[in-house]
Amino acid sequence: MREEARWTRATLGRDGRPLDLLTARFDKHRYAPHAHDEFTIGVCVGGSEVIDYRGGHIRTGPGSIVVLGPGEMHTGGPAASDGYAYLALYAEPALLTDGTLGGLPHFREPLLDDPELAAALRTAHTELSACPDPLEAESRFPWLLTALARRHSTARPACDTVPGAAHIAHAVRDRLADELQAPPSLASLAADLGLSRYQLLRAFRTTMGIPPYAWLAQHRVHRARGLLESGLRPAEVASLVGFADQAHLTRWFRRVLGVTPAAYRAGVSARA
Repeated sequence: MREEARWTRATLGRDGRPLDLLTARFDKHRYAPHAHDEFTIGVCVGGSEVIDYRGGHIRTGPGSIVVLGPGEMHTGGPAASDGYAYLALYAEPALLTDGTLGGLPHFREPLLDDPELAAALRTAHTELSACPDPLEAESRFPWLLTALARRHSTARPACDTVPGAAHIAHAVRDRLADELQAPPSLASLAADLGLSRYQLLRAFRTTMGIPPYAWLAQHRVHRARGLLESGLRPAEVASLVGFADQAHLTRWFRRVLGVTPAAYRAGVSARA
């Protein structure tokens, strides 16, 4: 197994707090005893790791989730000769408390079996390590971390119902559409509406069926179509509608319409 450890950093919203992401693949490496100020949430993606934690041993396997509490000492190393691979994120405690009551979440069991959540965490980690869009990161990671706390911690879940959800969602939609080149953070939008970020995300998802970043990306694609039809090149269009670059535009254009912006522009130009 080729050893690798790669750190990247996502930003939760424009001018928001950072969230560190680690992609690791080790054959023989064993960590020295250490602790983090944040929650450490890991998903095993290959092999098996033995983690010394709380006086015992945790043995991971592909698809398992590990949650280590802030300030808690731990080590990690290979469980077998084939090594281990995992993805990890380091989350401030506040990111896990939005949708819960009763203080800081506590996880009695550090090793969790939740295939659906593990797959969602793995996908978000992989995609946002490659393209750390701030609004997308803020829409996906706090939502998943709140789900982790609601499902598996001892904290009491808050009520999921958000009064006036449709009004909230439409207000957020309109702000995102008006500021598509530099969208406000969800934290600031939530504060303006007197809500927590989780309540805003819940209201938006319930009403629109998708999270805010996905709605904004589709709105950007719609705006991009008109600009491409007018003759502008994809590289010019990307910045005009708020995508980070042409690759970001292309990724979402293909997701929504099934073709690249260049192919779309060529097709509509030929028809004209």
